[in-house]
Amino acid sequence: MTMTITVNGDPHACAEGLTVAGLLREKSFSFPLRVILVNRQVVKREQVPTTVLRDGDVVEVIHLIGGG
Repeated sequence: MTMTITVNGDPHACAEGLTVAGLLREKSFSFPLRVILVNRQVVKREQVPTTVLRDGDVVEVIHLIGGG
């Protein structure tokens, strides 16, 4: 069965049971420095593999850029 979530403002159809880690793979978000929010709640790095997304969730993936 499929569900729809919003990723960085765009609708994204995906399979039920998708984790945040699976979403990062699907969207090819491989940058190492990032902040991930699901429904405005920060997902800690250790929770990324186990956090399951639900229909209607709003996900923001923010790429951090270091500089100096």
